[in-house]
Parts: sequence; C-alpha cells; structure tokens
Amino acid sequence: MPQTASLQRLQELATAPIWRMLLKYSLPAVVGTVVSAVYNIIDSIVIGHAIDDPNVVAGIAVTFPVMNLGTALGMLIGAGAATRVSIVLGQNDKARAELILGNSVQLSVIIGIIYISLLGFFITPILNLFGASPHTLPYAREFMLWVLPGMVLMNLTFSYNNVMRASGYPGKAMYTNLIGAGLNAILAPLFLFGFKWGIKGAAIATDISMFITAFFVLGHFFNKNHTLHFERGTFKFNWPVIRSVLYIGMAPFLINVAGASVNAIVNNSLLKYGGDNAIAAVVVFNRYVTVFVFIVLGICQGMQPILGYNYGRGMLDRLFKTLRLAATVAVIITTIGSIVGALAPRQIASMFMQDETQILCAINCLRITTLTFWMVGFQIVSTNFFQSLGMAGKAVFLSLTRQIIFMIPMLFILPPHFGLDGVWSTFPICDCISAIIAAAMLWWQVRHIRSTHLPAPESTKS
Repeated sequence: MPQTASLQRLQELATAPIWRMLLKYSLPAVVGTVVSAVYNIIDSIVIGHAIDDPNVVAGIAVTFPVMNLGTALGMLIGAGAATRVSIVLGQNDKARAELILGNSVQLSVIIGIIYISLLGFFITPILNLFGASPHTLPYAREFMLWVLPGMVLMNLTFSYNNVMRASGYPGKAMYTNLIGAGLNAILAPLFLFGFKWGIKGAAIATDISMFITAFFVLGHFFNKNHTLHFERGTFKFNWPVIRSVLYIGMAPFLINVAGASVNAIVNNSLLKYGGDNAIAAVVVFNRYVTVFVFIVLGICQGMQPILGYNYGRGMLDRLFKTLRLAATVAVIITTIGSIVGALAPRQIASMFMQDETQILCAINCLRITTLTFWMVGFQIVSTNFFQSLGMAGKAVFLSLTRQIIFMIPMLFILPPHFGLDGVWSTFPICDCISAIIAAAMLWWQVRHIRSTHLPAPESTKS
C-alpha cells in the first residue's frame, strides 16, 4: 500500500494540472529556501549588532565565496542526482534511481572530507585571496575554522534534500530546511548574545543545525515504505552512474565556482576602490537579493521533477507549459526585488549595519546593482530548464555568461575609469546581457525539441 501511494505521487507529475503540480512542488521548496535566506539575513543582522566592530560585517563578506565553494560541491552531487532520479523514474527504472541514491552518498562524503581538509590547511591564504584585509581577516578566519566541521553535513543535507523532492516528497524536503533554519535562528542569538561566544558562536550554531538536518534527511531514505530507499547493492560503486550525476551536476557546480571566483575579484576590486566599507556594502546587496533569488530557486526546484519526469515520458505540452508558468512567476518575483531595492535602500542597509559611512556606501550599491535585477528570474529559470533536461553543457554555458564571460572583463574595464561605481555597474550590465542570451538559447531549444521529439500519445496527456 505505501508503495502504491509512492507510485501515485509520481504519476501526478504526468496527469495533474501544471499549475497545481508547480504549486505543490515549488511552495515547499520556496518556503524552505526562503527560510534559509531569512536565517542568513538574521544571522548577519545578529552578528552585525552583537559585535561592536564595523569590520565584522566585511569579515563575514569575505567568507561568502569560500562557503560558496562548499555549496558548489553540494550542488555538484545534489542537483545531478535529483535530475537523474527524476528522468529515470519517468522511465520507470526504480532500481537505477536507488543506485544513483547510494552512489551519491559516497561522493558527498569523500568530496566533503577532501574539501574541508584542504580548507583547514590553507584557510589564511585563501581568505586573503578572496579580499580579506588585516582588519577583517581575524573575524573571517575564526568563523571559517569553526564552521568547517559542518560542511560535510551541509553537503549531505543539500544532496539528499533535492533527491527527496525529486522522488515525490516536496513537503518533507521543506521540513528539512525549516528544521535547519529554525535551529540556527534560535542557537545563533543564544550563543552570540547569551553565551558571548562572538563570531564562533554563529559557526557552532550552524554546525549543530547541519548535524540535526543531515540526520533527518538521511533517515528518510532508510524507510523502506518510501519511493526510494537504501537497499543492499545501492552503495556499490558504479562509474557510469557517478559520471552521469557529475555531468549534470557540473552546471550548478560551475555556477557556484564561477560565483566564488567572481566574488574574489569583486572583493579585491572593492577593497581597492572602496575599502572595507565597500566590502561590507556588498553583504547588504547579497543578503537582500538572496531572498528573491532563493524564491526563484525554490520555483526551479519545484519545476525540476515536473520537467524531468515529463521529458522522460515525451510529454512536450506539459514540459513547455511548466516552463512558461515558472518563468512568468520568476520574473514577477525579481521585478519586485528590483523595485524595492531602488525605492528603499536606506531601510535595507540599516538592517545590517550601524555605521553611517557604511550605510551610505550600501545605499549607492543597492541603487545601481538592482537596476536590471528584474531580468535575473528569467535567466535562472532558463538555466535550470536545460539542467532539468540533462543538457549540462548548455546550462554551464548559460551560467558562465554572466559570471565569467562578461563580468570578469567588465571588472577590469569599468573600475579604472569609474571607480567604485564602475564595480557596482558591472552587475546590471551583465544581468541584462545574460538574460538576452538566455532568451535566444531558450527560443532555439524549444523549436529544436518540438521538431525532433515525438509527443506522447493523446491517451497519456492531461
């Protein structure tokens, strides 16, 4: 009976109304991602107000690209595994889906251990590379050394949360994020204000939260009543499975690696043209736009199993309806972010910092960087469309247009002529160009799919 219910969960992907399925799968994902984003915002606010030193905000900013590298490794496995699971479940190959599940555990643990070991040995030069100054390095180093133990657990949580959603449990995937973010929201203020542990308190709160959420999400796959679960033989190393997961996961992995690399260049440019105050200002920008980006990413996470399953079954009408609906909602979300960022920059900046000089710098940052932010929603959905269909190469290219192909040259061209405003201006310019390229690629791909794929028989359509 439980297995029948699990199969019905998957069958809905091919039969229920698109808007209902996108709502069912996206709403839990959006709630989970937004809760995580809100926690990050609260965490930054708590740190900024608990420690009476304006350099602490800039110190936290320096750790973002390093943390993004850890997130990239989680996405390498998690996004790749979730996409492959959705496609093979659409092909009714449950055994292969469970093989993907087991092999992904091994990848997450091995890569995570290697990552935190290297970071532990080279943390100081890495932070200097990402823009730490003598004033901000102590804060950045202390935070990273204490948060490192939780990185492997974070990768496991991220990977299996995606697979949980892809296998028909979007609500439970949401609870995973709620548990982690809720614990963090409680423990971080307690450790910072109550125990007076300083910046390491925020890191320890993150470690504890990751341990609990990893235990919760892995426990789901030990239950034999669920659609996918660990079986004897699922942990047997299978190179074709590993390769397929890494191939698809390479797109979001490279996005985050590129983002970390660009952040390093941005931070160094900000340090050169605006000092530590400019690096603190980028914290405000990142935390603010993260809320809207995470909402869009939640929509994409909900979109992914619908796209993958219906693409595997050849149901093209449902495929493109899902894409259109997700893109429309995403653009509305980022448009709201663009408008609020332009109209209320002081109110946003004042949430994170107390120093007036830093606030003024952040206001200028927000007014410039959010000019074309409304286009970002479309670009994210387009990238995830290619990724959800297993077209990793196109997803990677589309991701790199903004992060590498355009932004890095802009960061070397504009700042020498326009100073700090030149650094901020690279964001809207690159957002605009990337969205135009995404539209062109998506238009071509839709035409290509329609001309080369036979649609599903009418009896299988909703």
